[in-house]
Amino acid sequence: MYIDTHTHLYDEQFNTDEHEMIQRAIDAGVNKMYMPNCDSATIQPMLRIADAWPSHCFPMMGLHPCYVKENYEDELNTVKHWLTQRKFYAIGEIGLDYYWDITFKEQQIDTFKKQIDLALQYDLPIVIHSRESIDDCIAIVKEKQNGHLRGIFHCFSGNLVQAREITDAGLYLGIGGVITYKKSTLPDIIKEISPEYLVLETDAPYLAPVPYRGKRNESGYIPVIAGKIADIYGITVEELAVISSKNAGKIFNN
Repeated sequence: MYIDTHTHLYDEQFNTDEHEMIQRAIDAGVNKMYMPNCDSATIQPMLRIADAWPSHCFPMMGLHPCYVKENYEDELNTVKHWLTQRKFYAIGEIGLDYYWDITFKEQQIDTFKKQIDLALQYDLPIVIHSRESIDDCIAIVKEKQNGHLRGIFHCFSGNLVQAREITDAGLYLGIGGVITYKKSTLPDIIKEISPEYLVLETDAPYLAPVPYRGKRNESGYIPVIAGKIADIYGITVEELAVISSKNAGKIFNN
């Protein structure tokens, strides 16, 4: 059994074959799929899928850093409201993104910290987006770590020092399709990190693994990613599936 810890199943790229795509993932052994939220506009599409596939698709609640704009306080209030309405499995995806736009950098930082506080309040893990901002994200996590904070640095793309800082802080590395890319440095990094600190993800529909690179990604491609990681560690893909799924279970309590 595999677990996809990060997949945008509600993305419009899946509109034409959503049901078939989710069934393909289940048929491939991907028994659980965790969906990060982006902002208020993605909540209902995400919850529709969660309600249609309650044993397989699990929602998170959060405000993505790329969606932090002038109205971020209103968006945060929406997050707070929904956390009182139903069960969510993580606060995510949250964090910092300095790649696209830093107009709202200070607001991103404020939003990230406030959402970590919500995670601690509700005893939920955090799922962190850290594009071009990994050191700042690590620093904030260390500041907030009180012994109870847990979560994932989604789509980890840092160096070995940063990887060890993250695992030393008690968080996990989310590894996806980038691990299969020819020029990726991830294989050299993760072989120095125990698989006990890794979880699998696709970030579907983005970042499809080789041989699907450049095409739409799907949760059903998790076994491809798992196979690459297993090769790096010199273990079987079945062993890697057990380890990574156990790690995800610890994070999500599910």
